[in-house]
Amino acid sequence: MDQKILSLAAEKTADKLQEFLQTLKEDDLTNLLQNQAVKGKVAGALLRAIFKGSPCSEEAGTLRRHKIYTYCIQLVESGDLQKETASEIIGLLMLEAHHFPAPLLVEIANEFISAVREGSLVNGKSLELLPIILTALATKKENLANGKGVLSGEESKKQLINTLCSGRWDQQYVIQLTSMFKDVPLSAEEVEFVVEKALSMFSKMNLQEIPPLVYQLLVLSSKGGRKSVLEGITAFFNAVDKQHNEDQSGDELLDVVTVPSGELRHVEGTIILHIVFAIKLDYELGRELLKQLKAGQQGDSSNNLSPFSIALLLSVTRIQRFQEQVLDFLKTSVVKSFKDLQLLQGSKFLQNLVPHRACVSTMILEVVKNSVHSWDHVTQGLVELGFLLMDSYGPKKVLDGKAIETSLGLSKMPNQHACKLGANILLETFKIHEMVRQEILEQVLNRVVTRASSPISHFLDLLSNIVMYAPLVLQSCSSKVTEAFDYLSFLPLQTVQRLLKAVQPLLKVSMSMRDSLILVLRKAMFANQLDARKSAVAGFLLLLKNFKVLGSLSSSQCSQSLSVSQVHVDVHGHYNSVANETFCLEIMDSLRRCLSQQADVRLMLYEGFYDVLRRNSQLANSIMQTLLSQLKQFYEPKPDLLPPLKLEACILAQGDKISLQEPLDYLLCCIQHCLAWYKNTVIPLQQGEEEEEEKEEEEEEEEGFYQDLDDILESITNRMIKSELEDFELDKSADFSQSTSIGIKNNICAFLVMGVCEVLIEYNFSISNFSKNKCENILSLFMCYKKLSDILNEKAGKGKTKMANKTNDSFLSMKCVSSLLTALFRSSNEFMRYAVNVALQKVQQLKETGHMSGPDGQNPDKVFQSLCDITRVLLWRYTSIPTSVEESGKKEKGKSISLLCLEGLQKIFSAVQQFYQPKVQQFLRALDVTDKAGEEREDADVSVTQRTAFQIRQFQRSLLNLLSGQEEDFNSKEAVLLVTVLTSLSKLLDPSSPQFSQMLSWTLKICKENSREDALFCKSLMNLLFSLHVLYKSPVTLLRDLSQDIHGHLGDIDQDIEVEKTNHFAIVNLRMAAPTVCLLVLSQAEKVLEEVDWLITKLKGQVSQEPLSEEASSQAVLSSHPVEKAIIMQLGTLLTFFHELVQTALPSGSCVDTLLKDLCKMYTTLTALVRYYLQVCRSSGGIPKNMEKLVKLSGSHLTPLCYSFISYVQNKKSKSLNYTGEKKEKTAAVATAMARVLRETKPIPNLIFAIEQYEKFLIHLSKKSKVNLMQHMKLSTSRDFKIKGNILDMVLREEGEDKNEEGTASEHGEQNKEPAKKRRKK
Repeated sequence: MDQKILSLAAEKTADKLQEFLQTLKEDDLTNLLQNQAVKGKVAGALLRAIFKGSPCSEEAGTLRRHKIYTYCIQLVESGDLQKETASEIIGLLMLEAHHFPAPLLVEIANEFISAVREGSLVNGKSLELLPIILTALATKKENLANGKGVLSGEESKKQLINTLCSGRWDQQYVIQLTSMFKDVPLSAEEVEFVVEKALSMFSKMNLQEIPPLVYQLLVLSSKGGRKSVLEGITAFFNAVDKQHNEDQSGDELLDVVTVPSGELRHVEGTIILHIVFAIKLDYELGRELLKQLKAGQQGDSSNNLSPFSIALLLSVTRIQRFQEQVLDFLKTSVVKSFKDLQLLQGSKFLQNLVPHRACVSTMILEVVKNSVHSWDHVTQGLVELGFLLMDSYGPKKVLDGKAIETSLGLSKMPNQHACKLGANILLETFKIHEMVRQEILEQVLNRVVTRASSPISHFLDLLSNIVMYAPLVLQSCSSKVTEAFDYLSFLPLQTVQRLLKAVQPLLKVSMSMRDSLILVLRKAMFANQLDARKSAVAGFLLLLKNFKVLGSLSSSQCSQSLSVSQVHVDVHGHYNSVANETFCLEIMDSLRRCLSQQADVRLMLYEGFYDVLRRNSQLANSIMQTLLSQLKQFYEPKPDLLPPLKLEACILAQGDKISLQEPLDYLLCCIQHCLAWYKNTVIPLQQGEEEEEEKEEEEEEEEGFYQDLDDILESITNRMIKSELEDFELDKSADFSQSTSIGIKNNICAFLVMGVCEVLIEYNFSISNFSKNKCENILSLFMCYKKLSDILNEKAGKGKTKMANKTNDSFLSMKCVSSLLTALFRSSNEFMRYAVNVALQKVQQLKETGHMSGPDGQNPDKVFQSLCDITRVLLWRYTSIPTSVEESGKKEKGKSISLLCLEGLQKIFSAVQQFYQPKVQQFLRALDVTDKAGEEREDADVSVTQRTAFQIRQFQRSLLNLLSGQEEDFNSKEAVLLVTVLTSLSKLLDPSSPQFSQMLSWTLKICKENSREDALFCKSLMNLLFSLHVLYKSPVTLLRDLSQDIHGHLGDIDQDIEVEKTNHFAIVNLRMAAPTVCLLVLSQAEKVLEEVDWLITKLKGQVSQEPLSEEASSQAVLSSHPVEKAIIMQLGTLLTFFHELVQTALPSGSCVDTLLKDLCKMYTTLTALVRYYLQVCRSSGGIPKNMEKLVKLSGSHLTPLCYSFISYVQNKKSKSLNYTGEKKEKTAAVATAMARVLRETKPIPNLIFAIEQYEKFLIHLSKKSKVNLMQHMKLSTSRDFKIKGNILDMVLREEGEDKNEEGTASEHGEQNKEPAKKRRKK
């Protein structure tokens, strides 16, 4: 039978074929087809023949066609056929689909849909037909009768798609079904149906199946629906990540159920690759992604960004077109996030309203952590982002070329946090990804070398961390480092020191690197530039410190803990130590040559030797001999000759130019410290080891040579005490002027003598053991120092130059200062004052540079210990002998010792918070004198807040004593220092503790009850009050009370009105009200406005992100209700605050200008709130009652008064003009008039514009909300700017007459008024 059908089909006409087919039963045909298909013989040809004999023009043919078509679909779906046969049949069915009439197509499509919904598909092969059927249907023009009416082909296709998408999809066919739609022409609405359905299936599928589905969705997105696709994918993975993190941090048992972390990250990585690939093909998708994220950034970026979306963005940076935009977006997001955090931390008001969310920086670091799962496409973006943040927000250069470098971890500045984040990203990426290590190292070194003039400490810190992490790994990149060494002689000294310190662990591992460094340093040693030679010395000293010679004491024996940056990577222990000895002695030879160079180079050497000695004790002999032979050149060996030192030899005269050749004071200082170290450390150890005779002989030799140094110092001490100033030719009659060469020489000698005295004071103190004889020596040396210092100060006071008055660094070490203070603190003499002054100088140095001069000054632990000792002494001295007691005794020149102690305490408290934040608990415990070692265990649980509160009470008592005295006895300096100390201590209190509340109420009480006419004190006390108040609650009510006080003291702008005085705060008096208090309250009001503005922006962002369905938007309004209420309350109270100030007769100048600017901000914020309600009104259709009250209040209490205040300001200016106009020459006044007028009156038009903008949007809101908000608004004052001709003529005529006279400039009022006011300000 099959043969017959085929032979009939071969004829030209199909008539016979049709007749034959009609004679057959349907089952015969289907059976025949089945047999042929299963055998895989001529099924295709047979099918063609059947279709040929079943034309759609006849009903019977159509039915047969339909029957065969559906049967073939079932056949293919059954899975009984061979692959080739099935494909051939599908191909034929595809070709035939277009010949079917529309109703049949609908029927077939419905069969497919019901099969999908019922899940009766076996292998889904036949689904390839569905797009063809739907496409064919869409092209049909005829209308189809439907149960509900008549539909066109296009409409019925839409209905079918809708039915398909609303039904159940079997998990295994989701990908196939989604993929199928790419071949169907779809409208935007239909694309949305499909996308929504596919996205809803994500949660039901296995993780591994999601990437292919995402791929299909992305292909589909080229037809539209890009936004939904991207939103859906990111929302799904954000939720999965969140769930994953919760599961991991939750119960361990859950790990069995949840997805393993690696699998999830691999899936995410694949999806990110798919999206990036899709963006490369369709830039519109990339634009949509950025648009979506930027829209989210308007509100709350942490809502919108997540580790997944950040990783996606970083991968997109590989596409050139989007690179800059994406990095810029991430950069601004990071800084915005830090700024928001800063704003939140500084305000209790905001903390109560806004929940704390994850910071963008933690998300980025999470991406770095996740990228270990072969996310290679993210690493390049991470590196670029890290460098972008470090470059943009690193420390900035200031005027004198020094950077403002504060300790990064503790500074609260968003920019510094962003820079730190950049460094963290790079360090973590470096640790994880081998492939970018070379690039990161190269880029860091490039910046260190090329940006020598700008501060690069952050890059050097990063380099140091990288090297410490993996010195051995970096051997492969050693060529980069050696390349950087070539530039050493051109870099600033500080950079060289830090760079070498950073790469030092590498030098231990790589011999070749060490050799190349030594070559560079040797060259630099003889370079022309002084800086290059200093760099060479610094480099050699560093090498000496870190290459230990065999037999050197361990660092613990030297009672010196190694700082973290010296990581030891000793590869071949014993060999290293032996080789190091020859290496170090070689370097010592090189360094000896420096002793014939300039003073600066020698000075560096002397400063560095002590550190070398302490770390490499085997070099002691070599170093001490070098120092001894150097000292002998300037020492007078005969015991009776005075003075004991040849100062002339230390000075170099080249023609008229006099300069210091040998810093003798530094040389002696170095010898003294080395000697003290030797006595304290080496000798006790040697005494314990005296066993072999030879050794003893050697030691005697050594001891003899140390004895020489001791004798020399003893002899210098005795002879210095006997010497008079005349012996040095430095008595009162000597010339100290800076203009003559003799004067310069005498100045240098004087500083040398003073330095030597200080060194000898420390030497004698260290060996004195408090013997009477030594203490007398110390005082005699100090008298010599004091005489010289007084002469220098006196001469400098007379001369015009103050150069001699600049204090040189003291030679006393930190340890000596703290011991001296402890020994002296019961006496009150000049020596005590000197010791306190030196302590202050050391602390100031710590605050500015982060370390101190002298030995151990670079060691943070030792510095901290000394700080604790010094603070304890100063605190005792200040609290036991108050300034008033001390000052009543005798009037001294300069500050009293107690005041100096207080100044020291203030500096120490701020330095400890800046550099030793983690050790605050330890610091406060050290101050507690009652704290004995035995009690420490019980004391461990005393909190920082309790300890701080104890210290605060002492200073509060002192301030109350000061304030209880008479006004004329009030010591302003001391009061300001006390308030500064209280301010820095109050930062250590926990804002939720009762101690904090006590501190706040105490400060409030002081402000309410004490009145002092001292601007500095008033300002610092008010600042303290505000800084405490914002951490407790918003200060708006405080501002309102203060503004009433200011109004009461200064009077009203309408002189006829008597203002009732309120006296909430006694600190506000007539002299302090303006400008001091007025400017302070205005700056606080500005901060409150900034917070309110921030909240409004947040609310707007939430509204724009919310879906616009009725239900959802009404929920959004409800959820933001407390925030709205808080905003309106804040603005209402601020409105009453401005209401008072705008009526106050403020003096011209900064107060008026600031008030006008702040009023402008107030109206801008009100406008922002009105615009927010315009946005909300669309969905909720109303505005709250308290908003109406706020608008009413602004209309009655603020706007009219603003206009009268503007008139008051302008009248005041014209009056002052008339006054100055009578006195001044007209030409002088006109010269700068125009520029000043413009600058001075700028805030007025801005304010008027802000008011009008506010009223404009109110009109819009009135229409939207159907509430008449304008009924409370008076119409603005007429500002009619047309030129009135008659008045102009009159003025011109008067001006003409005026030229003939020696005239005043009063008619020029309008032009001259501003300069006059400006002059009054001066």
